[in-house]
Amino acid sequence: MRGFSFTENKWRWLFVFLQGMNELIVNKVAESGLISFDLEELYPKGEIKIFDLKDYLFMGLILKEKEFRAALLLIDWEQYRNKYVAISCSADAVIPMWANMLVASYLQPFAKDVVFGDEKKLIETVLSKNIEAINTDEFSDKRIVVKGCGEISIPESAYVAITNKLRPVAKSIMYGEPCSTVPIYKKK
Repeated sequence: MRGFSFTENKWRWLFVFLQGMNELIVNKVAESGLISFDLEELYPKGEIKIFDLKDYLFMGLILKEKEFRAALLLIDWEQYRNKYVAISCSADAVIPMWANMLVASYLQPFAKDVVFGDEKKLIETVLSKNIEAINTDEFSDKRIVVKGCGEISIPESAYVAITNKLRPVAKSIMYGEPCSTVPIYKKK
């Protein structure tokens, strides 16, 4: 194999070529005016705890009001401070509605949010509340891409909720990543 040496002309050609490459590389995504919306930013931030009523059932079957009320008085509710809490019962038992309400009344001054259901229901509820709280003014007549992939699994209900929230104001809504989108809505 022959050795390769750059002459002055070859260096000049390489310089011109590289300058041309600089001009050809354009970030079309950045210039497109697309707004990337990441639902992960609205995901509940903080610890999620489950308050399981099963632990307060007599013989694992029924809830006795007097004993239940007494047990709730002994709980250190501070452990729920600034946490998201879902009230549920993992046992197959009929729980009177007042029991859920009573637990919620104890949790409310401490917890960030309290819902009835499991962890999935809690996440969906908090995401829904966070989506509802969005000020849509900044999205008025904008092209929006709702991010599709990420580190956190986002429930489908959040994608429906953000579409409902943004459709009345957006110029267009897409799903995916700015470099590869699926059109969802375009204002006529």
